[in-house]
Amino acid sequence: MAFRSAVITFPGSNCDRDMAVALEQVSGSAPVRVWHGDAELPAGLDFIALPGGFSYGDYLRSGAMAANSPIMREIVRAADRGVPVLGVCNGFQVLAEARLLPGALMRNASQHFICRTVSLKVENVQSLFTRGYEPGQEIRIPVAHHDGNYFADEETLDRLEDEGRIAFRYVENCNGSRRDIAGVLNNAGNVLGMMPHPERAVDSAHGGTDGLTLFEGAMKALASA
Repeated sequence: MAFRSAVITFPGSNCDRDMAVALEQVSGSAPVRVWHGDAELPAGLDFIALPGGFSYGDYLRSGAMAANSPIMREIVRAADRGVPVLGVCNGFQVLAEARLLPGALMRNASQHFICRTVSLKVENVQSLFTRGYEPGQEIRIPVAHHDGNYFADEETLDRLEDEGRIAFRYVENCNGSRRDIAGVLNNAGNVLGMMPHPERAVDSAHGGTDGLTLFEGAMKALASA
């Protein structure tokens, strides 16, 4: 099956090329590059990725302005149809601001930008993004953010726990996120937002390949669907 993916670029995105390289490495097909101001998505997409960066310079709130870009209306519709959508770092912030995922990403508890590789525990292995991992597996993925402190009210956090929608947790909480949350899924399981960068962990020359499993697992899941 030909794997047709798209990477969305907003003003201030700086990880869109990294994401495109990772998707092409796994699938053998270069993703379509989509500008935030486009009114339509290409037809027949199997996968949509919102990359990291600092969309609109993080003015107002991180991801808030990008969430109102024209292309986001189409991404919401695609997600509602079941198209897998991955948002990484700033992409996670955009998905939260667009209400595709619950909660909000706030300033790191330390008030400092964090840039290092961290350990994550895989909590959910049932989603198409995570099924390549083992339950409870610890993986090493880089982070690079200033506003990665995941917040939601207790009722929402309890619901995420009960519904198995926490995809990843920090082994050592680097940013103050409630309940050590590093990545969450939507109710249908086809939208994942995570602060760590799996696209930066797909080549051993860059220090590790634990992120490769996420992309390979998603592609295999879609191929067998």
